[in-house]
Amino acid sequence: MSDSINHNQREELHRTIWAIANDLRGAVDGWDFKQYVLGMLFYRYISENLRNFINKNEHAFGNTSFDYAKIPDELAETQRQEMLKSKGFFILPSELFTTMRDKAPHDPDLNITLGNVFRNIEGSTKGTASEENFKGLFDDLDVNSQRLGSSVKERNERLVNLLNKIGDLPLGSVQDNHIDAFGDAYEYLMGMYASAAGKSGGEFFTPQDVSELIAKLTLVGKESVNKVYDPAYLTGVIMDRT
Repeated sequence: MSDSINHNQREELHRTIWAIANDLRGAVDGWDFKQYVLGMLFYRYISENLRNFINKNEHAFGNTSFDYAKIPDELAETQRQEMLKSKGFFILPSELFTTMRDKAPHDPDLNITLGNVFRNIEGSTKGTASEENFKGLFDDLDVNSQRLGSSVKERNERLVNLLNKIGDLPLGSVQDNHIDAFGDAYEYLMGMYASAAGKSGGEFFTPQDVSELIAKLTLVGKESVNKVYDPAYLTGVIMDRT
């Protein structure tokens, strides 16, 4: 049953990514398209990660109606330093992925707004231990690129479409999914565009099945582990498998 669920979730994710590719086809080169999707996907991921983390803490203290996305930025600022210690980055409610997605169709300066949001996210990490990890994170997601359209209006229309498509991806939560949706989307995009673009991208990621095998081997004879070291993952960082 688990293998069937894995297959169904992965197929649904791949179909949605393919639909995004069709919407942008002819406007953005395959390799560059991958960067746009991954950049926006990561933007959604860290937004939801921070929002869920704060909401969970507030709900645990009895404030069950609290939603970080709905509080004023001024109030959110009081949690900035604590979040930088806990998460390593900070995003204001007005700059969360869901907030931007809702406002995007009505923002004639969306490209400028998104550019500022990405700079603010990177800027929030300055002086922290995570600064190097976030430095230049959104450089490949050029919201002012001519490849998105010859006019600001055309570029913003594609950005709205991209926000909506990424927002519709069935990622759910880790507990609700039997696959690593973010990692699987990355692997699918690499396989989809690396060879077609004439660029060798395979060496820059570890296939999901290999990572799972490493984790299982590490668990042999142990009741639990906190982290697994994968030397083939990017620059050999520590992967959290909990």
